[in-house]
Amino acid sequence: MLFLKSILGLLPFLCCYASALVVPEQHGKLLPTRTTQPFLHPGMLHTEQDFTRMRSKVSANASPWITSWNILTANSHAASTYSPRPAPTIYRGSDGVHSQNYPQLYNDVAAAYALALRWKISGDTAYADTAVKVFNAWAYNLTLITGSTDADLAAGIYGYEFANAAEIMRSYSGWSAADQTQFKTMMQNVFYSINHDFLIRHNDAKIDHYWANWDLCNIASMLAIGILTDNSTMYQEAITYFKSGGGNGNIDKFIWTEYTVDSQVLGQGQEAGRDQGHATLDFALAGALAQMAYNQGDDLFAYESNKLLAGSEYCAKYNAGSDVPYTTYTNSDVTQTIISNSSRGTIRPEWELLYAHYADLKGLNATYTGKMRDIINAASGGAEGGGGNYGSTSGGYDQLGYGTLTFRLK
Repeated sequence: MLFLKSILGLLPFLCCYASALVVPEQHGKLLPTRTTQPFLHPGMLHTEQDFTRMRSKVSANASPWITSWNILTANSHAASTYSPRPAPTIYRGSDGVHSQNYPQLYNDVAAAYALALRWKISGDTAYADTAVKVFNAWAYNLTLITGSTDADLAAGIYGYEFANAAEIMRSYSGWSAADQTQFKTMMQNVFYSINHDFLIRHNDAKIDHYWANWDLCNIASMLAIGILTDNSTMYQEAITYFKSGGGNGNIDKFIWTEYTVDSQVLGQGQEAGRDQGHATLDFALAGALAQMAYNQGDDLFAYESNKLLAGSEYCAKYNAGSDVPYTTYTNSDVTQTIISNSSRGTIRPEWELLYAHYADLKGLNATYTGKMRDIINAASGGAEGGGGNYGSTSGGYDQLGYGTLTFRLK
């Protein structure tokens, strides 16, 4: 199976632009690729223009940005004394033999991102040096993510998050070119190979078996690693899947029916009848995916007449306490006749990103997304926190957070 996953991970390189590619003789080499247009760096969740705004707001002690900054600097993951705990193999989900150790990965990923932000905004290289220690620890140790099929979730969620942290740090002179190449190789071989295999095979399950969040996290990871490694083939694979893929990460299957309520379009999400913890996770992932693509010139926010906004407003409206219409959802596994109130009002630091883009940048109606933003901020000490501020279990690390600091425009 491991051999099969390694081969499957190379398929897009063998099938696309084959004349421009060289398949490595061993797993440890980074695949050379043809880039059709230059990528913007930094250009995932944040651009250099974004960091200029963040520095300005923090320097001016402006609220609420300074509140989010203070939450960041008080988080132990953002301390220059942080010590990484790498492992050669990460287990998520029980394989009946090994203990699960994936918290080591999600804690270190959260730390890498927090440290990278702290360096980029403050200029203090002590935080950059600690971030580099985290990247190198994993780059030279991690070779496998396994366990149960939940390994696919680990590769997707922590893949896009880790790539984002590295993207911030790529300009740091204290992170050598050789070490950056090793990190990129690890991201491609360990994370991307799983992302690609999952979206192609879905573990040989029926195409509608896996919930939308499984697809969305793997699409996000694929896109992020494509940007990190300047790989346009990988990047385009992610964009294409979001628009027309066979699984529930395809936006038309993820947001599968729409309503007009009080002159506003609302889009029912694929997991609305499952529970609101996962329904909100879908929009945390889709928002991150759209933000990364937007910064590279692909406006997934606007795709299909702002369909992502319709979905965000539906999900936010229900979780903020209002009623929404619902249509019975059926796939090969379930029939869900009513919207689920399980975990209604889930606290996730995700809404700043969506509101900033749709309401502040584009002037569109994102009323309920804004209400959820304010609810989450009030529950988080006045602004979004990050990994470590929302409990110690994996749900608190499913998104990078700190969006009040990083995405708030007004």
